[in-house]
Amino acid sequence: MIEFLGDFKMANTGIPLDICYGSLSLFTTILHNIFLLYHVDMFVSFYKIDKLSFWIGESIFLVWNSLNDPLFGWLSDRQYLSPQPTASSFKSNEPYSKTNTGSSSSSKEENLYTYNKSKYSEKTFPSSYSNYSKISNRQSNQELLQSEPNSINASIISHRLNSLAWNGPLFAISFALFWVSWLSPGLQFVVCLCLYDSFLTSVDLQHNALLADLAISADVRTRLNACSAIFSAFGSVSVFVSYAVWHRENLVSFRAFCLFLSVLSILGFYVGIRLLRTAAIPLCSKTSSVTVENTQSKLSSSLNYLRHFGSCSKSSTDDLKNYVRQLTTHQNFIWFALMNLIQVFHCHFNSNFFPLFLDVILGKNGNSLGALLLGVSFVFPHINNLYFLSLCRRHGVYRVVLLMFVMKFLLTLTMCGIGSNCIWAICIYIASNRVFTEGTCKLLNLVVSDLVDEDCVIHSRHQPVSALIFGTVALLSKPGQTLAPLLGTWMLSWQTGHELFTAASSEVRSSDLSSDPKHRIACFNLLVYIPMVCATFQMLIWLLKFRLHGHRLHWIKAVRSGSSSLAV
Repeated sequence: MIEFLGDFKMANTGIPLDICYGSLSLFTTILHNIFLLYHVDMFVSFYKIDKLSFWIGESIFLVWNSLNDPLFGWLSDRQYLSPQPTASSFKSNEPYSKTNTGSSSSSKEENLYTYNKSKYSEKTFPSSYSNYSKISNRQSNQELLQSEPNSINASIISHRLNSLAWNGPLFAISFALFWVSWLSPGLQFVVCLCLYDSFLTSVDLQHNALLADLAISADVRTRLNACSAIFSAFGSVSVFVSYAVWHRENLVSFRAFCLFLSVLSILGFYVGIRLLRTAAIPLCSKTSSVTVENTQSKLSSSLNYLRHFGSCSKSSTDDLKNYVRQLTTHQNFIWFALMNLIQVFHCHFNSNFFPLFLDVILGKNGNSLGALLLGVSFVFPHINNLYFLSLCRRHGVYRVVLLMFVMKFLLTLTMCGIGSNCIWAICIYIASNRVFTEGTCKLLNLVVSDLVDEDCVIHSRHQPVSALIFGTVALLSKPGQTLAPLLGTWMLSWQTGHELFTAASSEVRSSDLSSDPKHRIACFNLLVYIPMVCATFQMLIWLLKFRLHGHRLHWIKAVRSGSSSLAV
């Protein structure tokens, strides 16, 4: 399996593993970009939904969108929350369990760190822990993977793929339901939004969880993420094609195009999941069988413990309470969630006010330059992400994310010095700001994968709860989506004295905004100072509070690689 992951070759088909994994992003992106651009216009302009029904539907969607991430993560991974040890982890942590009963969670983590550092460095790994920690990101992928020979578990990957096999096609079907009238507009709006978001959330959770479950090595994860970025860039092409077939007066061509995309996505999920299953599961099972002879004594010694544990397992409610308590003591997770909340706020602030900034600041040049910047904003983040991921393989995710925050701060500082009169400088700044912001969002999945590893180690889980961690991160970041338009609208109204986004503000016309210096200055200030404030807080959190990097991250990956050899 080491050679398999290092070279990304499939056992039976010869198709690289990263292509199988990344292709799932293609079949999601080709649909989701169309949804983002057209679903509101479809219901407002064509179905003629009334304002009350629209806001009721959006309110219901807001609540459901906030709750379904942790809910689906819990339903997917709740069986892995109980600290049932693997054959090796029970034996390895037995002294820790006996000597630290009743101690605080922080002292447990510290003792576990001290004990496992010496334990694994002597017996578990092919090379010593000190040699492991000195492995450079510039070394080959195969060398990096020597320390995780048994890190992939076939059962949990099969669980993820089974979920994707159902939810992927259902996601494509729910997308097709938007473009044909089959209920009253208000009811169809609510049903379609909730169904679509449910299946999209399920697909995203399981796909992101696979990033953490398929490998522990940061190098392998960046390769998988890079391939996803490539396929996402290809998926963005559907946006440009859609412009040619979108006509409000006649939707036949557009509906046929959406139906074609739905069928393509269904077939893509079916083929991609089968190929990914063929790639991973047989090799995982083969690797596990190699270690059976070496773990028979460990299995017999822990069998009585597992029987006793199964007879007194906690209820789901107790598991949920315990999980929440564990998160409150997981300091790296808390600080990352706060930093990610700021990042989500910044991303949605850019998206929500992107058209307004173009119209007001660019003025008469807005039509031609706006179309160019729109295309750049959709495609370039995926392409640029490939370069960022190559930097991650050489320097680590932590340093690259920090570099992105620093660059965002320096860009805003430079733009403050240039001012709002240089149109080309503003265009470059708007494009760079969006590309770097979206690129950071895509890199953060790698950090969440590292948090999955840390959670698995410090809480002695028998399997990583990847989907649940990703879902919880999404839940804690949802307020950023709501705060972005609310805070942005309030700040614009405060600086200009006009309610720009309400029908009552008839005194302000969109054609007059660019000619009003007050509006230009207000938009320019938001365009510059919001990213500056966000970057400042993110740099402080990343530098002073977030500790999952360097020696700590090496130890986490080393312990998880050695303690997850065989699930019982």
